[in-house]
Amino acid sequence: MFILKLQRLFTTNRSIEGPKFCSVASALQFRDDGGQTNHQIHEHNTSILSTQIQETPSMEPRFYVSALMNCKHLQQIKSIHAQLSVNGLLSDLLLINKLLYMYVRYNALDDAYSLFDKMPERNAASWSVMIGGFAKAGNYTNCFETFREYIKSGEHLDVYTLPSVIRVCRDRKDLKMGRLVHHIAHKFGLHMNTFVCVSLVDMYAKCGIIDDARKLFDIMPERDLTTWTVMIGACAASGNANESLVLFDQMRESGLVPDKVSMVTIVNACAKLGAMHKAKLIHDLIRTQYRSPDVILGTAMIDMYAKCGSIDTARQVFDEMPQRNVITWSTMISAYGYHGQGQKALELFPIMCKNKITPNKITFLSLLYACSHSGLVKDGLQIFSQMQDEYFINPDVKHYTCMVDLLGRAGRLNEAFTMIKNMKVEKDEGLWSAFLAACRVYNQVEMAQKAAESLLEINPHNPSHYIMLSNIYAKAAKWDDVAKIRVQMNGKNVKKTPGLTWVEAHNTFYKFSSGDRTHCESNAIYEKLERLIGKLKVNGYVPDTDFVLHDVSEEVKLGNLYAHSEKLAIAYGLMSVPKGNPIRVTKNLRVCGDCHTFIKVVSRVEGREIIVRDAKRFHHVMDGVCSCGDYW
Repeated sequence: MFILKLQRLFTTNRSIEGPKFCSVASALQFRDDGGQTNHQIHEHNTSILSTQIQETPSMEPRFYVSALMNCKHLQQIKSIHAQLSVNGLLSDLLLINKLLYMYVRYNALDDAYSLFDKMPERNAASWSVMIGGFAKAGNYTNCFETFREYIKSGEHLDVYTLPSVIRVCRDRKDLKMGRLVHHIAHKFGLHMNTFVCVSLVDMYAKCGIIDDARKLFDIMPERDLTTWTVMIGACAASGNANESLVLFDQMRESGLVPDKVSMVTIVNACAKLGAMHKAKLIHDLIRTQYRSPDVILGTAMIDMYAKCGSIDTARQVFDEMPQRNVITWSTMISAYGYHGQGQKALELFPIMCKNKITPNKITFLSLLYACSHSGLVKDGLQIFSQMQDEYFINPDVKHYTCMVDLLGRAGRLNEAFTMIKNMKVEKDEGLWSAFLAACRVYNQVEMAQKAAESLLEINPHNPSHYIMLSNIYAKAAKWDDVAKIRVQMNGKNVKKTPGLTWVEAHNTFYKFSSGDRTHCESNAIYEKLERLIGKLKVNGYVPDTDFVLHDVSEEVKLGNLYAHSEKLAIAYGLMSVPKGNPIRVTKNLRVCGDCHTFIKVVSRVEGREIIVRDAKRFHHVMDGVCSCGDYW
């Protein structure tokens, strides 16, 4: 209803002039310092302040402005408000705006709006403070309603209010309202203002409309460091981390020097991509700008190196950090976990405690994850109890998911199912997916059906749920049930996520899909793969056609297996990555069992280190042995 009202307003109210910028608004920006102290001290200070004001016969407005800014408690603000009323100063716009700001600063929105509603005169700063106050407090309905009143008032819209409203649209992921506010900004001629434009770019990106964000970014007449940083982060968040790296290079070429915020953003983008060659370049850049990274940047670098496959370098960054907080320790523990080094993750925990760092929910989640991916069932159960009994942390659904995964991977499916039934927190997709995956490993068709029913009830449009259940049926040769699953998927227009693999070579990434022939060296890649498979068979590799989950002939199954994206990527890696350097491969899904065996034999026969990052974890393969211990 409000959107319709706003739309009608802007189709009829065409007499509004262009913008005038109020200098007062710049002095009324919101600060997050709460300023709260002991209650008795507040009362004492309030009494002194009130006495001082009463004893001064005719105060100038500037005194009250100073007094307001020195307030430490809401009661002091109200005391000054009363004095302003007695002395007839509630008509001084600058002074009342400051009073309004102080009410908002202390989150006294009822008092603020009561004052705002009675103001005989308002300017852009008044509206900006009130609208921003509602936005900051999460009172989105009143934020939008007050914004509508602002527009109706005929007051000239400013560049301080619009970003507050746009951020509300971003936080609510309200694309419809966001587009409308964009239209309003355009009507007022503010759509190219840097503050407004960067807020719009951020809003479109957070709403998942990355193309609109990029179009707006590209037409901006000026881009400051904040604008570049927002766009770089938006590309990474949307799954296009490679574009983030391109933008970062363009930003530096434009003459801008990245600050710590932009550095953290590009480090996170590099972590998402897993680009080791870029990680080293970024690290070199950080070394030239900073003697040592702070806690936030250092923690991001640990995550970057770990996700680029270099756990040893991640640990080196960790050890060199002068300061570490609970997030830093948790990140390092988590990194050991998804690299299959659960014991090292556990060894780090007591060292953390000795350093007087109190673990939090994320720490225990990282520990449980490490245990589940290394088969440390006893340790995992002990940590789960310790979290509750010693640290009084109630497990949430993510902790339970790790426990279900831990028990499920160990084949203790009945215990895992009992835990699911008895848990008091709400069950989600991740929990049931972990249980379904365990059912697939141990061919528990009946339990798998129960898990799949729960999953499809929560999210009937996720293709991975159908595919996993279909694979379980296929492995059990229940082809009729496989056909039913496909009919269900077609009926709901659910498409299978294609398996893709990237290999890092020549300082870039090459993407392969199953049966891919798009690469310019495609013929050479298939020839290399054919020779390689022949060589592997002589050395004991036996293709496992159980992983071809289709009711087809054995010959067709072999053809499908040999064309898996992982095999094509590794064949190209052998051709392109110099000996002595590891072959780095990334898979968007979980690596299949046959490809896992293939990679181990390749590493032994070719004498190469192969690092595989799949959807769940890292596999470091050397001399025919994988770091996962075939437990993934």
